[in-house]
Amino acid sequence: MKIIAHEHLIEFWTIHPDCRSALQAWHAEATTASWATPVDIRAKYGSVSILKAGRAVFNICGNKYRLVVQINYGLRTIFIRFVGTHEEYDEINAQNI
Repeated sequence: MKIIAHEHLIEFWTIHPDCRSALQAWHAEATTASWATPVDIRAKYGSVSILKAGRAVFNICGNKYRLVVQINYGLRTIFIRFVGTHEEYDEINAQNI
């Protein structure tokens, strides 16, 4: 899968270095993934929250951080919509960000 806005991950782990390895691992796995449906994501990440319109929310570092992405399965593209602390996530609407 192609990941768009990868720089958001880098910016975030620069501020929160404790999540660097977890975000790098997620990125490496997502890049080589062949997700065709949300079921494919759930098979790998049991705690992922699947939202409408191709959105998914991943728990990072034991749910300390959240990663919201929008996936176009047909184009095999993942767009990073949000990465932040759990507290910051509680302040946004993950469906609309």
